Parts: sequence; structure tokens; C-alpha cells
Amino acid sequence: MSLALVQSRALLGLHAPQVTVEVHLANGLPCFTLVGLADVEVKEARERVRSALINAGLEFPGNKRITVNLAPADLPKDSGRFDLPIAIGILAASGQIDAQRLAGWEFAGELSLSGELRPVRGALATSLALHQQREQVLQVLPPGSAEEAAWVPEAQVFCARHLLDVVQAFVPRHADDEDAASAGWQRMPCQPRETHAGNAEMAEVKGQAQAKRALEIAAAGAHSLLLIGPPGAGKSMLAQRFADLLPPMSVDEALQTAALASLSGRFDARRWAQRPTASPHHTASAVALVGGGSPPRPGEISLAHHGVLFLDEFPEFSRAALEALREPLETGRISIARAAQRAEFPARFQLVAAMNPCPCGFWGSALRRCRCTPDQVARYQGKLSGPLLDRIDLHVEVPALPAAQLLAAAPAETTAQIRARVAKAHAAALRRQGAPNQQLQGRAIDQHLRLASAASDFVQAAAARLGWSGRSLHRVLKVARTIADLADSAGIETPHVAEAVQYRRALLQAQ
Repeated sequence: MSLALVQSRALLGLHAPQVTVEVHLANGLPCFTLVGLADVEVKEARERVRSALINAGLEFPGNKRITVNLAPADLPKDSGRFDLPIAIGILAASGQIDAQRLAGWEFAGELSLSGELRPVRGALATSLALHQQREQVLQVLPPGSAEEAAWVPEAQVFCARHLLDVVQAFVPRHADDEDAASAGWQRMPCQPRETHAGNAEMAEVKGQAQAKRALEIAAAGAHSLLLIGPPGAGKSMLAQRFADLLPPMSVDEALQTAALASLSGRFDARRWAQRPTASPHHTASAVALVGGGSPPRPGEISLAHHGVLFLDEFPEFSRAALEALREPLETGRISIARAAQRAEFPARFQLVAAMNPCPCGFWGSALRRCRCTPDQVARYQGKLSGPLLDRIDLHVEVPALPAAQLLAAAPAETTAQIRARVAKAHAAALRRQGAPNQQLQGRAIDQHLRLASAASDFVQAAAARLGWSGRSLHRVLKVARTIADLADSAGIETPHVAEAVQYRRALLQAQ
């Protein structure tokens, strides 16, 4: 047979469109042609496949005209994941393996020159896409990638260490040879889902009762948070412990987070079902934050999906990088459009930002005198645009504490104690509306707030006096709803609104 079809998958964001590798052997001037909108890494597969077949002791049809087409032709293909299916297609077209046995199988893997298989990026994302599309296929993957893909429920994954292991599984056999197996070929069992607890303890943070309360509210309602205070006050210490306060992840959330990490080559089984914390340096570009490149890859906001994006030294980020956060904060998704393709990544993260109040860091501090002029302070805080600040629910002051107060601080609440209250309030919101309070939109806000008349009068007066936008008003009400949930209150009362209002202050009024 001179024509063989082998199935594989491309990666386009979190989607995994099917790619049919068509291999045709014909008489004529010997050559090896690869078509189908292949990137440079895919075109280099010709040399890897040729060397792998020869060094594995298999026959490479060097006297034939070899044409490999990656269909559909208008879908961009990248990486070395098509090495294995191309090699299998050549072997099937030349009759060295049984082409009929390839039905229902999909292959992905990069080949070394000796024929060994190397891991490919995004194996878990591909397996998750198959699971969501309810496609029942048998996957053949290299070591490292096969273990990732096996985390998806009901995934049927086989691990092959060498090209010869794959060949042995698909050579023509007699009925009495079906039990023959290779040590390098095995079916992967479903990976055990063990959750490893974090080791950051909130009790280690001395004092800062108001900041801890704000973190508890933010965790219960999925609100964004801005911490403002002088250097060394504990802003970073609080932010690094925030992820451990969040409610436990569901299996679907854990799979989505792991799939995004797999796309970037960062999947770590030891962090399964742990809320991720992405903390890019303030020199990170807008593309590093939101994602991009060719092919498009997820940025830090997507790697923080269902977790925390911690931006320290908030005003030091470039203006373009900060303004790029506006739409994802509202929608929870990011779309990256390029000339040849468009990719969409989820970005339902919680923003925790930390900043000093001025360039020297001590404006308004009772412990040290600030050297900045009012104009310098206004210019520094003006790096943060009004629309961006409008999208941050909680603005919290983290003051520097005197040494005596730090040393005499009483034992604080543990992370487990705070997390128990957060989980209870979060579960109440899910039972009521099916989503965290921060995600309430449109009519759902009026339907689920249950605002008392006195509380309504209070918030109207506050909005008129402080000049809030409609977005600011709704965000205060959603924060008040979370505070009511923490208090186990069916409706929003005036004390709940009053506490929410104090977290909505202009920066220059916060000190």
C-alpha cells in the first residue's frame, strides 16, 4: 500500500483540532516533501524521521518520492509533535506495519535521531480537549507526556519509549501473538489525585488585622485587591499566603489549571489541585502578562487561572501591561488574534497588587518621614489609571507597625481557620446564584443582593458624596454581599455596606 493515513492533534489555545497525516509513496525522483502549513520545527521532522528510521533498523524508502500532507492545510502546525505520526505513516505506506490496525489511534511525539521518543508540550491540554469533546480515541505518547495525559478522567493513554515499541504494537500478527508486549509499551493507569497542602501560614503575619480581614473577604467572593503601604509592612507576605485561603478546587478547575500549565511546559504533579500564584517581575511586558507569540501561548494571567496573579511594585509595571489587564478582569478570558490564527485562553484570576504610596515609600508613615513632594506623590500614584483602579474591588492600607507592637503581638488565626470561613461563605454564594459574588452581572445583581432599605440609602449617599461610577457602585455592593455571606446574613444590612465602603477609597485619601 502506497498511501497511509495517521491521526494526530494540533494545539490551538486549549483546543486540539484533529490533524490527518497523509503519507504517499510514489515512483519518481527520490525526495521527501512535507506540506500543510507546517512551521519550521515541523519541516525539520524530515531529517529527524529519516535518521530515526535508519538508526532503529527500519527501512526508509529513500528510492521513493515521499509526500507528507498535514490536513487540514489551512491549520497552522508547530513543534515536533508530528515526528511520530509521520514516521508511522511512512512505515504503514511502505508495508512495514499493519495500516488497518491504526484506526482509532492518535499519535504525538518528537523523535530523537536514535528513535527514542521525547515529550511534547500540551499533552494534558490535548487529552482534556478530547475529554470535553467526548471523543473516544487511543493516544500514544512519549514518557513524560503520557503521565500528564493520564490525569484526565477516562483517558486511554499508551506510553511508548522508542519508535520500535510502537512498531511492535502494530506489526502484522497472528492470533496467538496478541499477548506479545514490549517493556517500553504500556497502558497508563489513571493518575491518583492527591492534593498537597500549601505550607504558607497566615499565623506568621503579625498584626495587620484589617489587611487580613480584606484578604478573607477577597477570598470568599473572588474579589481583586490592592495593598498600599510602606516597604517592609508585610504586603508581599500577605499576598504570598492568599492562595491558601481560597476554597478547594473542583476537578474541572484543577484540570483547566493543569492544562494551561501543560501548554507552557510547567505542569507539576506535586502541585495538583493547588491554586496557582503567578508573580511576574515588574519589568514583564504586556505580551508576557496576557500571552502572545506565534503560535499564541498563554501569559501569566492565564497561568493564574482559578488562582492568584500577584503584581508587586504595581506602579512600576509598564502602562501598556497594566492597561491590558482591564478586559480580562471583567470577562475572565483573553483573545489573542494573529494574522494566521486566533486563540482564546481562560483568565479567571484574582488580582492581588501591592504598591508603595510614593516613590520613597514612606508618605503618610508614622515611623519615617517622607522625602517626596505632593507633586511627586500625585505623579507616582497617577501611573495607575482610573479605569484600572475602578476594576479593583478592595483598596487596603497596610501600615508599618512599631517594633514593640510586632514583638508583643498575640497569636493570630491560622490559615485553616480563615479558610473554613471562606469555604462556608463561598459555598453559600454558589448555592444561591451558582457563581462567586464578583461574577454577578446585570439582573443577577438586583436579584441576589437582597439590599435592606437603610443599607440602600446609605450606599446611595456614599456614592453621591464620593462620585462613584456605576461600576464602582456595583463592586461595592458585591463586596457587601460577600461580607454578609461571611456573617451568615440572608440580606445586606447597613454595617455590611459600611465596611465595604471603607475599602473603596482614593489612593491620596488612604493615608
